[in-house]
Amino acid sequence: MAPIYDCSVDSELLTGMRLARAAIGRGELVVLPTDTVYGVAADAFNPAAVQRLLDAKGRGRQSPPPVLIPGIPTLAALAEDVPQAVTDLVQEFWPGGLTVVLPAQPSLAWDLGETRGTVALRMPSDTIALELLSETGPLAVSSANLTGRPAARTAAEAEGMLGDSVEVYLDGGEAGAGYSRVEGRDSSSTIVDATALAAGTGPLRILRHGVISEESIRAIVGDQLAHDSAETEKAPDARP
Repeated sequence: MAPIYDCSVDSELLTGMRLARAAIGRGELVVLPTDTVYGVAADAFNPAAVQRLLDAKGRGRQSPPPVLIPGIPTLAALAEDVPQAVTDLVQEFWPGGLTVVLPAQPSLAWDLGETRGTVALRMPSDTIALELLSETGPLAVSSANLTGRPAARTAAEAEGMLGDSVEVYLDGGEAGAGYSRVEGRDSSSTIVDATALAAGTGPLRILRHGVISEESIRAIVGDQLAHDSAETEKAPDARP
């Protein structure tokens, strides 16, 4: 059984983080807390590791994982074009529960699946996740659950679904405690598609309504957000 490290205990935090860094470097999977739900992480630049992540969840390449990043400066390094409206949104909501879909830099040497030339990016608001990201660089991270099952809110729930397909589990307590739970709203990040805005062909669209409300987003970008924003099956698997 893969070990679960209680990150509220200093000795386990140090050991868990050290082993997590090593596991990512070997192309293995790590479960980590985020501010929304628990995520299962792999080196975004290791295609075999990303495929291992998809296999562990029971997903195909048509559901590419998003990429978690350690800070706003990384956004410009991974996205080909960042509209001012997106800059305004991330300055307001990062670190936090907003995922932004943008055209990916064409020079990136990665294979996240069938992305159609886009990348879903988020800077999470969780100290454990951010510390790991600062040492590993961008990570492909999807919700730590089997496809069709609820997203894990604890490390134990994640371990119960993913088991030994994961090398290291980092336990940071219950995920999502910092957000109000709203009936009918996903407890994962809100996904905003900015690809049309970047191309000059349309407004921002909300692909999934999550912990950041449409009203909060519209307060920042105004009419640059489409009024018919709604979930769509084309949305990337942008949990957590």
